[in-house]
Amino acid sequence: MTLAFDVAGLTQYLHEIFPQVRDDFAIETMDGQSLRMRLLTGERHLRPGGTVSGPSMFALADCAVYALILSRLGPEALAVTTNCSIDFMRKPAAKTDMIAEARLLKLGRVLAVADVLMYSEGQAEPVARASMTYSIPPKR
Repeated sequence: MTLAFDVAGLTQYLHEIFPQVRDDFAIETMDGQSLRMRLLTGERHLRPGGTVSGPSMFALADCAVYALILSRLGPEALAVTTNCSIDFMRKPAAKTDMIAEARLLKLGRVLAVADVLMYSEGQAEPVARASMTYSIPPKR
């Protein structure tokens, strides 16, 4: 399988098209079928009690799947989320980075489907699971 980007190239592309979140996420590994991304947790990501908020976990899952799709398609910035379902299973650890492990289940002409498990750094059990579907714009 040929990747459209390496980790450094994809990171640079994401920083160019979404500079507003450049300090929030870091791609750790990717192989075209899976991608591991870290949420660099800061105060802005926390809810009362010091744990990572649900909206921050959604953003992590969404960005991880988007990056995974781009790793295969190349610079296709207009791919968009069409569906998301998240199960919040455990309370995240306080003030720790979150890790997303995204897995591409289907990459078709029109839709991409992926699952994401999210973990608090250092914990073996996932805190959340997301199922994501993306729409891929037609080639021009």
